[in-house]
Amino acid sequence: MGKGFYISKAVAVTCVVVAIAAVATIIALSVVYAQEKSKNEAISPPTTSPDTTTITPTTPSTPKEPWQRYRLPDSLAPVSYNVTLWPRLKTNADGLYIFSGHSTVVFTCVKETDLILIHSNRLNLTAFEGYHAKLKGLDGATAPSLKNTWLEVPTQYLVIQLSGPLQAGSKYELFTEFVGELADDLGGFYRSEYFEDGVKKVVATTQMQPTDARKAFPCFDEPAMKAVFHMTLIHPQETVALSNAMNYDPVNITMDGQKLIQTRFEPTEIMSTYLLAFVVCDFAYIGTKPGIRIWARRKAIEEGQGNYALEKTGPILSFFENYYNSSYPLTKSDQIALPDFSAGAMENWGLITYRETALLYNPDVSSNGDKEWVATVISHELAHMWFGNLVTMKWWNDLWLNEGFATYVSYLGANYAEPTWKMKDLIVLNEIVGVMAVDALASSHPLSSKEEDIQMPEHISELFDSITYSKGAAVLRMLSEFITETVFSKGLSTYLEEFKYKNTVYTDLWKHLQMAVDKAGIKLPSSVEVIMNRWILQMGFPVVTIDTKTGKITQKHFLLDPDSVVDRPSEFKWELLLNVSVNMLNIQYVSVILNSPTLFFILFFEWLDGCGSSYEWFVPITWIKTGEIFFFFFFTKHCCNIKMAEMVNTTLALRTTKFLNKEVEYMPWQTARNNLDYYFLMFDRSEVYGPMQAYIKRQVSPLFNYFKDLTLNWTKIPESHTDQYNQVNAISLACSTGVKGCRDLTTGWFREWMKNSTNNKISPNLKSTVYCSAIAAGGVEEWDFAWSMYKNATIASEAEKLMHALSCTKQPWLLNRYLQYCLDPEKIRKQDATITIIYIASNPIGQPLAWDFIRANWNHIFNE
Repeated sequence: MGKGFYISKAVAVTCVVVAIAAVATIIALSVVYAQEKSKNEAISPPTTSPDTTTITPTTPSTPKEPWQRYRLPDSLAPVSYNVTLWPRLKTNADGLYIFSGHSTVVFTCVKETDLILIHSNRLNLTAFEGYHAKLKGLDGATAPSLKNTWLEVPTQYLVIQLSGPLQAGSKYELFTEFVGELADDLGGFYRSEYFEDGVKKVVATTQMQPTDARKAFPCFDEPAMKAVFHMTLIHPQETVALSNAMNYDPVNITMDGQKLIQTRFEPTEIMSTYLLAFVVCDFAYIGTKPGIRIWARRKAIEEGQGNYALEKTGPILSFFENYYNSSYPLTKSDQIALPDFSAGAMENWGLITYRETALLYNPDVSSNGDKEWVATVISHELAHMWFGNLVTMKWWNDLWLNEGFATYVSYLGANYAEPTWKMKDLIVLNEIVGVMAVDALASSHPLSSKEEDIQMPEHISELFDSITYSKGAAVLRMLSEFITETVFSKGLSTYLEEFKYKNTVYTDLWKHLQMAVDKAGIKLPSSVEVIMNRWILQMGFPVVTIDTKTGKITQKHFLLDPDSVVDRPSEFKWELLLNVSVNMLNIQYVSVILNSPTLFFILFFEWLDGCGSSYEWFVPITWIKTGEIFFFFFFTKHCCNIKMAEMVNTTLALRTTKFLNKEVEYMPWQTARNNLDYYFLMFDRSEVYGPMQAYIKRQVSPLFNYFKDLTLNWTKIPESHTDQYNQVNAISLACSTGVKGCRDLTTGWFREWMKNSTNNKISPNLKSTVYCSAIAAGGVEEWDFAWSMYKNATIASEAEKLMHALSCTKQPWLLNRYLQYCLDPEKIRKQDATITIIYIASNPIGQPLAWDFIRANWNHIFNE
């Protein structure tokens, strides 16, 4: 799943030293926990049709029965499903949106058993002679009669006890009929709503990962339970139905007196249930041959918002075909932008679903950041078509390999599609640096967990975090660098070939990479498995200390709070490859490795008194001027982290920012800005806040003037991708610290827009910071105008910028109003409520308000 970062891929990652204070962290985690918990709470099924009987669930009291365990037994293996679903896009007599359907699953009995367990959640099952299902034997096998059936709500099973055993090696067919609610809960088979020309439209769509396919139809809902799916959708006239495979010609039918369309689909490849997808909508598409289509709201397609995605999908697919040395496994690639979607995107095989902001791009309105997001998310999802879909993890404890890999190679795919963006550099800032702050907490966790430790749906959902995505990407990138990208991709190719359409564990990949290493003649001090297991089986990362007098190298677990208690047993030793030169000290291939300056650890030089002048000596400004920015970039970031870990004092840490008044590169400035946010949040009510503001004002003034000159007094857009980003930093920091002319500039632009709301002349790249600055400087008039523009926005990226800017106000009562809006899905979509609260909590004025709001409305947030 694309990050959005899931979170469940969809929650903003909290980072102690990056922008959000501790209270915001607590609030964010509270909201996310409530949402994840409520998604897994059992609810009463919807009212069913007259010919459907609801059987009251009963739960046997015997402890530790098979149906009380969260993992399926290994006695049955699905072969194929034949599923028909009919979503109602209008409410029934009870005011509910529902869907009805039936499913036939063919399965093989692997071990003799008199028990069938199949997942079913929030479905009303039709009774057949008092039982929830029908069973028959295939190919001459005789099916035993049903003895008892019930719904085991805690473990989400339909339990079927038989009067006799199923025979090993025989095939059987289980039929169920059911009704479910087409709710707006963003999971399983759900509904999304939007307005077009004042008319309310309803979309029926899906999000199965990780454990919600069982909400759409009864199924063996585990990744290793792969099968072929034959899908049929019944839907209203003037709508289109999509699924993983290509459709056959739709046919007109009549059911219950309604004229409908029946669309059948070709059988899928063998795949996991979490990758299944189907959508009913009246969207339009643009496409190219062979089989690449971008779907979205009709107006979005007419406005060309899908053009960029279409332009880049083909090249990125070609890149991955070459990278994996494997042809695209399917005959078509549909990608669809949904108004309501919990994550950034989802890699459903052949029908990838996205938030609108992750697929649609309008060059007249969207920023370069929006464009980069579209490119990287598309690349992330397309990477999964092989790694994750063709070859799939056996169980969710290896989710890190699936998502970490896709995160890493998404930058390679985006770099191929946009070679001038320097995406291979930006992964350091976007993924690696931020997650190191999370991994430096005592509450972090290893990348890989034991299979037996991840059982419940809640446990699985907890894995969709920044450690899984970003640290997973960091360690795989590190591995790729020290065995070389060429050898890495060759290992991937043989891995995919051996395990296609199957399931694996992470050690299977290590074996294939080791084979590629051996074939290439690369000598490593240990095997790939030994080196990498130290990175994935224990949490955290080391701070590496080099004594420049003796040459001695040591390492220890780095913690932001050195007094915190780590309750996970571990050696906390990491095997690294070191090839570093310091003065006359040369060290190669020892137990501590540093092949490049962007590996996943902190390098700390122990000399003189801490890191002060020696650090300045180690990274002279001339390196940055020649583009050699990585050492200094990491140094600035991690010296601040080291300060927070009480290894150096605050003065020394802040001294690393003295160079900024001579710096114009994006990555050092963005890193410094992230860390300075931490200090401002900590000291915003202390006596040192004013001097700190004055200091940053002096540092940023040259940058502000640099971009004023570069853009000819703000009339042109910088050519470089990262310069466009750094222009935003210049304006944002200049306005927040009171640089002369900045606030007049932003408020003037905003006022001009207020005078003519149909003609927004603010540069798309600058909108986010201009909106925020103007609303912070203004009052209710500016806020109300921005709210009106937000509600009327037809482009998701524009709405997202306004949604964030509304949290920038300094007026407490407006922030309280905004918090109340989060309880009303007519004002703030459910998918956006969490991030809106986090935005408000990120505002120092909003922090206590958001915390009070969470406590006062906990029951609503928890249950809704």
